[in-house]
Amino acid sequence: MALTVSAVVLFLIIVLIMLRTGYLRFGPALAAALLGFFLASTGIAPTITEALTSIAAALTRITA
Repeated sequence: MALTVSAVVLFLIIVLIMLRTGYLRFGPALAAALLGFFLASTGIAPTITEALTSIAAALTRITA
């Protein structure tokens, strides 16, 4: 749970920086956010969560 909140905050900061610097326009950012929102309600959401958890665990083992 803490990892998910941290990832959301990190991605939010990245998107906000990209919006402010002009690398990302509002329309594509909105489309990507809506895609993520609707993807989270599909059957593939648990698979994506497991993959991200595995990557985070691997990174933790590498840095430790």
